[in-house]
Amino acid sequence: MLVPKYHEMYRPFLESLHDEKLHTIKEIKEVVAVAMSIDAEARKEMLPSGKQRVFDNRIGWTRTYLKKAGLIDSPSRGVFSITSEGIRLLQENPVIINDELLMRYESFRLFKTPYVERREDTITNQMEDTPQDILDDAYKAINASLADEILTEIMKQSPSFFEELVVTLLEKMGYGGSLKGAGEVVGKSGDEGIDGVIREDKLGFSLIYIQAKRWDLDRVIGRPEIQKFVGALAGQGAPKGLFITTALFSKEAISYAHKQHTTKVVLADGEMLAKLMIENNLGVSTEITYEIKKVDTDFFSD
Repeated sequence: MLVPKYHEMYRPFLESLHDEKLHTIKEIKEVVAVAMSIDAEARKEMLPSGKQRVFDNRIGWTRTYLKKAGLIDSPSRGVFSITSEGIRLLQENPVIINDELLMRYESFRLFKTPYVERREDTITNQMEDTPQDILDDAYKAINASLADEILTEIMKQSPSFFEELVVTLLEKMGYGGSLKGAGEVVGKSGDEGIDGVIREDKLGFSLIYIQAKRWDLDRVIGRPEIQKFVGALAGQGAPKGLFITTALFSKEAISYAHKQHTTKVVLADGEMLAKLMIENNLGVSTEITYEIKKVDTDFFSD
């Protein structure tokens, strides 16, 4: 048989976790395959790229979307459990569990809407999209999913790991150039709110002071925290500072940072952090590369 679409596997994926115990993705795949009568031959089918099996790819998106909806959780790598909301949905026993139903969950809407409902008339929009539009949207969706996975992995690490990660990221972005020891973690007791420093230029004339906080993804950082950071920068006589976190910043915090003139303060939230890690190939690896080609008109011209 053909491999089911990702949304067709929502219900069996959830039902594989109905016992409220921890299960590996391998166990879940087996249960889903049996429940949906996906034979061994179908499970071997490869994507056109030849890099991944269709079944593995689609159930991967099943997992991603259920997690974004808050119906499943992943306490450790490759291990999943159902949440209380997931249990409630199964008890509700809807006729069909699809993307439309998952739109009831705000976290899923925020994740999915920018890429699926760019305009009000989604169906008409999809018909008018060019292949390039569709590819661009798919690329954005894949990167959004990757960013979510990156932040999930970061939250499993220690605060000290996060501080080291931030300094490494800045070095990969080119700060300090090829200068040895361009950045370092200094966060410790008595650090006065400074977790790291990095040289801005290749010769090391200017330093950027860093505060790196691995806080809950849904935490909102307000103005008081930024005021404390500005005070810490003043204590160091530092003209520039970066406050980078896995959390979010309030409008008041962003506005306060923008109003600073004597001290330049840049705020980077979890979304920006993940984006920068993807752009600079930190903590990620290339899985598939596609080339889009066009006719070389010079070749065919007289």
